[in-house]
Amino acid sequence: MAKGTESRVFGKRAPQHVLIFASGEKIRHMTIRPWMAALTFCFLGVFAIGYLGATSYLVIRDDLIGATMARQARMQHDYEDRIAALRAQLDRITSRQLLDQQVVEQKVEKLLEQQNALFSRHGKLGSLLNRAEESGLTTPGTPAPTVLQPPAKERQASLSGGSGGVKAIEKLLSGETSATPLQASTALGYAPLRENIADRADRVFSRVTLSLKNIEKEQLAKIANLTTGASETADAIAAILKRTGVEVASADKVTEDATSGVGGPYVAPQTQIGAFDASLDELDAALSRLEAVRETARDLPFGNPAPGRPVTSRYGNRIDPFLGRLALHAGIDFQASTGDDVKSTGAGKVVSAGFTSGYGNMVEIGHGQGITTRYGHMSKILVKEGDEVAAADVIGKAGSTGRSTGPHVHYEVRRDGNPIDPVHFLNAGMKLTTYLN
Repeated sequence: MAKGTESRVFGKRAPQHVLIFASGEKIRHMTIRPWMAALTFCFLGVFAIGYLGATSYLVIRDDLIGATMARQARMQHDYEDRIAALRAQLDRITSRQLLDQQVVEQKVEKLLEQQNALFSRHGKLGSLLNRAEESGLTTPGTPAPTVLQPPAKERQASLSGGSGGVKAIEKLLSGETSATPLQASTALGYAPLRENIADRADRVFSRVTLSLKNIEKEQLAKIANLTTGASETADAIAAILKRTGVEVASADKVTEDATSGVGGPYVAPQTQIGAFDASLDELDAALSRLEAVRETARDLPFGNPAPGRPVTSRYGNRIDPFLGRLALHAGIDFQASTGDDVKSTGAGKVVSAGFTSGYGNMVEIGHGQGITTRYGHMSKILVKEGDEVAAADVIGKAGSTGRSTGPHVHYEVRRDGNPIDPVHFLNAGMKLTTYLN
């Protein structure tokens, strides 16, 4: 009995829910099963969640949109700040390049002025060097100026051609030396500035300027050597002339005469004479003095009227061959044969040419500064009064005319009409040979 009751209880089926739809006479019913209830519940849950989500989105949508716009605005401001920074840096770079270009152009102009000044000085120096060379002045060889070579792309050409420095500087101003554009904007914003044109040009300019200064120093040294040589040679010639009684103005006297004026219109003094121009003036003065002293020495009778002939009778008191008593021999006699050449011992003008008592056929030549020379006892005279003769010109032939005991060359030197020993002039002439030739 109990067993049967348990079986009925556990075997009892759950009651089913039935929906009945009545419409007029029509009646319909639908059994609600569990899976249908579960499906309906799920659908309602999803709908509720979607509704709540849509409602929440609509509520917080303005906040999301505002946050997004604010973030976009911050990003835009950051990009604008970055662009402004890049533009400012680009402007600084452009301004710096323009400034550097101006600096380079100024240095190029200054360098070209120095180079042109050197060329101009070389032109002025050329004539003086030619005069010095004609005067026999030489300077010890000096090495060519060293032109420093910059490394790699900054290499410059030699200045000897006149355009090397210009080419080197033109290369600096070309695009090769400009700053390389950066590859990315971010790199441009934080990349350090590269070495600019002015920094690169300074190294080249320093080398070129040093080269030009070396050239200028060597020019000044050469001028100083030539000036010293000309002054020493002129002093040596003047000293030899002074020992023969011929006074030549000294360098101090020439300078004094040049600085002591006697009148003339007033002209403002030159206050910007450089060392180079001053050295050129000194060299010009020294060469002019040397030329004047040499010209004086060449005009005066320092030659030999009978080269290679021995002296048979000297200047001074001797026994007169005709009277047999002491008498002054006013000149010197050279051994010669009749018809041998008699030469002028210096340049001058023939004062007299003809027969003179005691001298026979005689030629007298005036050499300036009150100095005259006489050539006597000649067999033949080849010049006439008023002729201009040069040193070593043949003026007659040796003989034995006049008061003479045999063929020879009688030679006298007189100052202001008074006889002096010709040996002094002959000795001076041998010493002057090294300075006049």
